[in-house]
Amino acid sequence: MTTEQPLVLEERHDGTILLTLNRPERHHALSQALCAALESAIDRAEADPVIRVLVITGGGDRAFCAGADMLEASGVEAPTPGVGSAQRIYARLATTVKPVIAAVNGYCYGGGARLAIGCDIRLASEGSSFRLPGSEYGLVVAAATLPRLVGAARAKELIFTARAFDASEALSYGLVSAVYPREELLPAALEMARVIASHSAEAVQAAKRVIDAATLSEEARILEDEANRVLRGSPEHTARFRSATQRITGR
Repeated sequence: MTTEQPLVLEERHDGTILLTLNRPERHHALSQALCAALESAIDRAEADPVIRVLVITGGGDRAFCAGADMLEASGVEAPTPGVGSAQRIYARLATTVKPVIAAVNGYCYGGGARLAIGCDIRLASEGSSFRLPGSEYGLVVAAATLPRLVGAARAKELIFTARAFDASEALSYGLVSAVYPREELLPAALEMARVIASHSAEAVQAAKRVIDAATLSEEARILEDEANRVLRGSPEHTARFRSATQRITGR
């Protein structure tokens, strides 16, 4: 008898918790169940005084997170058991007092890019690629958070065009802090986490609060949420999302 693997793997490293998304057959697409598992893992890390830094990555070497589970979101497949949502994950990251590092190791698209943008620091492997396809699908994705990383004009270009861009471009834009060969990415992320964990937790968390207060806009986040409440489920969004699902899956 085989035991089903958890959707998020948890591994401790010197004051750090490594959270690995574990849905490789869907490139770690954000199903309700995966979102619920990740939210629970973040909650446990937040409550554990030994854990000072979180690192999030995708299992395997192809994807960090490919975005929303399009089959589930479009109704082609029934949701897997779970009460999570991508919006709850983004909100949870926004309230996490402990530093979070994203180790982006492949596809980082849509909701997956939004997940990475919600982390405090992003490192990427050389083969990683990024895309924010919200405007193609009829939604607003990361408009409230991307500008603080890459500037308003670049954020508009990436969001309006929904084009893919590689790790070297992400580095030049300021979206990621460093790019590593694939095999060096996770060791580099864990070493950075180890250094951060060795410092004063109170000072690091206070610095995070101050930096976020200086660069994040609650008004912008509310505007993005309100825009998506209107757009999501509209005839145009439904048609665009179904068309995209059919192109990608043939279903």
